[in-house]
Amino acid sequence: MATSLAGKTAIVTGAGSGINLAFARLLLAKQCNVVIADLALRPEAKEVVDAHTAPSRSSARAVFQETDVRDWSQLERMFHTASREFGGADIVCPGVGVYEPPFSSFWYPPGSPPSKDDPSSSRYASIDINLTHPIRTTQLAIAHFLSRRRSSPQGPTSTYHIIHISSIAAQVTPFFAPIYNATKHAISGFVRSLAPLDNPSHGIRVTAVAPGVIDTPLWRDNPDKLRIVDESRDQWVTAEEVAEVMGSLVDGREAVEVISTTAGRADGREATRNVQVEGGLILEIGKSRVRKVEQFNDEGPKGAGTIVSKSNIINDEIMERLSSGNWGSGDMAK
Repeated sequence: MATSLAGKTAIVTGAGSGINLAFARLLLAKQCNVVIADLALRPEAKEVVDAHTAPSRSSARAVFQETDVRDWSQLERMFHTASREFGGADIVCPGVGVYEPPFSSFWYPPGSPPSKDDPSSSRYASIDINLTHPIRTTQLAIAHFLSRRRSSPQGPTSTYHIIHISSIAAQVTPFFAPIYNATKHAISGFVRSLAPLDNPSHGIRVTAVAPGVIDTPLWRDNPDKLRIVDESRDQWVTAEEVAEVMGSLVDGREAVEVISTTAGRADGREATRNVQVEGGLILEIGKSRVRKVEQFNDEGPKGAGTIVSKSNIINDEIMERLSSGNWGSGDMAK
């Protein structure tokens, strides 16, 4: 049985749009306060914040903090804001991510336009956003949670949650997005490695969702990526579907229903089973389909919402650039 989220507080990075905004909406609807940390708010996110700004006994509050997740001091400020406004955080979601954007893509090396990665910085922005930021935020969250436990006169009374956003790209590996693939593989391994924190003494549960092809601005505002989706064949997963699963991982329930990979039903539909909600759990989200991602011998993503049909369009363009004879020469010439 799920426990109430009312009166609790979450920090969600990237909640200015997309999956993380849908998650913030869900939490607010369950009376959970939210610190929204992002570079800016899209109009739909601003409406959410404006509707949850005034203190009220009957509704949760949302506070926006402008945040560049590549700046560790700004990540620390999120926790200060949560403590100042709400007494501390109970749930942390380092959710912001980028999908192999031209400004920081493997296929546009530093120094080669349109990349904005500076060769002299020795950094990729996409790795800082997709991987370093979740790792650092998790460190800060663990320290914050342990401090809250030590200062509680009642001692440990509930489980704190850190929920990450991995991807089906942690298993499938589209050629056009190698840095994104690498960061999502890393996130899944990172989440599994922290499973032992889910114990009575520490009470910190680290989990993740692995969404498929999600109908969010990450796709819709990116014409280069959008053209590999065949709208007549491929199916979108909604941000709200992902948020519902995320909610099930942080609301204290003991088990969630997922698709069974070992049995079918007489009527041809996929059978389901319950899996225990515990540290290290990763749930894949396709269209109307939730599946536990096993650490070993996993069957891999399949079904609606996990496939784009025209990725060969970008793959062929990359191969053509590689054959031009000057790929990557922009940064090496300096």
